[in-house]
Amino acid sequence: QVQLVASGGGLVQAGGSLRLSCAASGHTFTDYVMAWFRRAPGKEREFVGSIRQSDNSTAYGESVKGRFTISKDNAKNMVNLQMGSLKPEDTAVYYCAARSGTALLPHQYGYDYWGQGTQVTVSS
Repeated sequence: QVQLVASGGGLVQAGGSLRLSCAASGHTFTDYVMAWFRRAPGKEREFVGSIRQSDNSTAYGESVKGRFTISKDNAKNMVNLQMGSLKPEDTAVYYCAARSGTALLPHQYGYDYWGQGTQVTVSS
C-alpha cells in the first residue's frame, strides 16, 4: 500500500523560506510522478508543482513559478518542496500526491495517492 507522509510545515514571515518534504513508501511503480498541492481556507485545492521520477522533469503552478522548487532524493525516496519569497497568500495546507505514469498532471483528479497535509502559515 502506498503511503505518503508530508512534513516541514510551520509559521514563517513574509519573504522567508520553508522546506517541505514528502516520504513515499510501499509503491512498485516503474515510473511515477509526485506532486504538491495546497488548499487555502475557502478555496479549491491548487496545483503547486510536480516532478517525474525518471528524468526529473518538473512543472509548476503559475502562482509559485520562480519562487518554489521541487526536487527529489532517490536514496531516501523523498520529494522536497523548497519555498522562497513566501507571501501571506501562500498560507494553506500543503499536500503531497503521487500517481503511476509519466504525465505531470496539474489537477488533483489525476493523482491516486495522497499524504495527510502539512500546514504552512505566512505572516505579513
